[in-house]
Amino acid sequence: MKKLINNPTNVVEEMIEGYMKAHSDYIRQLPENNRSLVTARQTRDNKVGILIGGGSGHEPGFMGYVGDGMADGVAVGNIFASPSPDPILEVTKAIDKGAGVVYLYGNYAGDVMNFGMAAEMADLEEDIQVGSALATDDVASAPKEEMEKRRGIAGEFFIYKAAGAAADFGYNLENVVRVAEKANSNTRSMGVGLSPCSLPQTGKPSFELRENEMEIGLGHHGEPGIEKGPLETADHVADRLVKDILQDIQINKGEQVAVLVNGLGSTPRMELYIVYRRVEQLLKEQGIGIYRSYVGDYITSLEMGGCSVTIMKLDAELKKTMDHPVNCPMFVQK
Repeated sequence: MKKLINNPTNVVEEMIEGYMKAHSDYIRQLPENNRSLVTARQTRDNKVGILIGGGSGHEPGFMGYVGDGMADGVAVGNIFASPSPDPILEVTKAIDKGAGVVYLYGNYAGDVMNFGMAAEMADLEEDIQVGSALATDDVASAPKEEMEKRRGIAGEFFIYKAAGAAADFGYNLENVVRVAEKANSNTRSMGVGLSPCSLPQTGKPSFELRENEMEIGLGHHGEPGIEKGPLETADHVADRLVKDILQDIQINKGEQVAVLVNGLGSTPRMELYIVYRRVEQLLKEQGIGIYRSYVGDYITSLEMGGCSVTIMKLDAELKKTMDHPVNCPMFVQK
């Protein structure tokens, strides 16, 4: 599997270097740790800081969401691996404006451990109050009665959006966490894998699928899904993803949602819009209105083929957060 890289061991550092050069008006690198990046824009005193992070390979997640209206800083890990506590703590110190910092990350063992350790160090060593909200939107990763075991996938984008807006609105730490947790509890995602990615260090496929095979419920690190079968049409795939989501969360006729059809890295926009077309039809048939829609590569898996569908049920407060303008290197909403 071909990649446009130099030494495989340097891909993350070289990516960050290129990103910093391309977007120096948005983001800066902290001198203490080259995996610690923070906004280059001035943020006001007493604003709750928003810190996101995770493994590389999910671009534009997570660096691409540092900017106005979303995150104030990001800690960058190795490919598909959690950042260590040190860069998380460095970002925490840099973005604290006296009102504390909220950590937003996916529900993976390494992230839970490392962000948890950083939060303890921030409290004990720096006297910085830290709140956390985990993304657990992946319907396929655990049954409904064990939602605390579910993975975070593309729904993390909605959590960043909601929490970033809440911080901009002037909410205190407790209420930013509350909004982030509400966004997570109202969000469900389901994905399909069509082809694997390969890590630069190995050059080998992250999983195996036969030529005319797909996998429902695949994780965005290549974690096993719930069902393999022959490749279906876009409409059949959308039907299955939306069906599983709507069976997992109650959305009543007349309610409104935000929808994200997310590419995993190598799926053309053409195909994503074909999927979105069917998602819109299905929700309309249920009397569910789409308040805002997002289609494209938002949280990817290197060059994995396939997509995920994310649906977030909205109330008045979450609508306000979805409407809030954003200006980030890889995402702008006016």
